[in-house]
Amino acid sequence: MAITLTQVAAKRVQDFINKRGRGVGLRLGVKTTGCSGLAYKLEFVDETKSDDEIFISHGVSVIVDKKSLQYIDGTELDYTKEGLQEGFKFTNPNVVDECGCGESFTV
Repeated sequence: MAITLTQVAAKRVQDFINKRGRGVGLRLGVKTTGCSGLAYKLEFVDETKSDDEIFISHGVSVIVDKKSLQYIDGTELDYTKEGLQEGFKFTNPNVVDECGCGESFTV
């Protein structure tokens, strides 16, 4: 499996990297938090680590640590705008439950 970006998300990530003026990709991971146990973590990466998994989607590198990969393998990242709200949306086939506020999930 892999981690993928929609074309819209890939363009948005590339725009952020260009605006920063540096970066090799986007790190996607998980952290323990919230009502349901896990939450997504996004950050721009200037260099990769030797144990990172790297997925290329629409020309953008998505970097994932091996520990996080077991929870997010198969995830698609999209970028959406709905009214005044905009941001990244995760479609993760491993999720079995989410908290009411949508900030955390369980696999």
